[in-house]
Amino acid sequence: MEFDLIDLIRRRAAGARTDVALGIGDDGALLVPPPGHELAVAIDTLVEGVHFPVASAPADIGWKALAVNLSDLAAMGATPAWALLSLTMPEPDADFVQAFADGFAQLASQHDVALVGGDTTGGPLSVSVCVHGFVPRGQALRRDGARVGDGVYVTGTLGDAAAALRDLDAPERASSVLRQRLDRPVPRVAVGQALRESAHACIDVSDGLLADLAHVCRASGAGADIDADRLPLSEALLAQVDVDAARRFALTGGDDYELCFTASSDAAVSRALAHAGCTATRIGEITADGPVRVLEHGHDITPERHGWEHFDA
Repeated sequence: MEFDLIDLIRRRAAGARTDVALGIGDDGALLVPPPGHELAVAIDTLVEGVHFPVASAPADIGWKALAVNLSDLAAMGATPAWALLSLTMPEPDADFVQAFADGFAQLASQHDVALVGGDTTGGPLSVSVCVHGFVPRGQALRRDGARVGDGVYVTGTLGDAAAALRDLDAPERASSVLRQRLDRPVPRVAVGQALRESAHACIDVSDGLLADLAHVCRASGAGADIDADRLPLSEALLAQVDVDAARRFALTGGDDYELCFTASSDAAVSRALAHAGCTATRIGEITADGPVRVLEHGHDITPERHGWEHFDA
């Protein structure tokens, strides 16, 4: 049965790339990185009830399992190429696997990602995906490059997925737009590639804007001031909650998988993103000293909790 499930996934999601010398079906894959590039590698595990709601649609789980990893490659400015998949399920379920593979393959095809190997096993429902991508040597975006005086920018809007998560137990007020943001985040791959020459540091917003920006500041030996009035909030979010609640979701909610980056020139950012299919908003500035602060009319309103902690006491 295990090999039948693997074959189901292979037929739907293996893809075809000329740089895959040997894909699914052997003890390992044989892959051919392009000359003059570095290999960017990222891995994430999603667990039912932690990273996606219980009873989520299998196709949404497949999409999100790949999306959160492609978001990491986007934050590095990398071009996705290959993926490995490990799927753990309580019972062998061909219908689940088929739908899961459909969602995975739908996103994989958008970014020319080939599934080159993986594993299936029994246990609580969880998914691990490892992605590989290419970035021209020396051009990868990193967390440690923020400079004092840089602007702090975020793509898209923030807070939508966190609001959708809050409304899981209140279907009467749930928004399909916000739920789509939770179930099917859009990795900003084209944005990351476009920013390679203008951004100094970058990270994807998975655990909360303040928590993730703090990673950048620690790596760069700097701090940041965020202007609460500049946070990009969607109309769908503001239709569900007041401005203060929307800001809390935007600052600490996470799960939107937008990019947060720093750069020295608004004009350079605008030029870089002109054809990337996504806007970015300047929300603050890198400072000489930490921590990350949120200011409203000059007053510090930084929330005590900055974001998601996997092993919170």
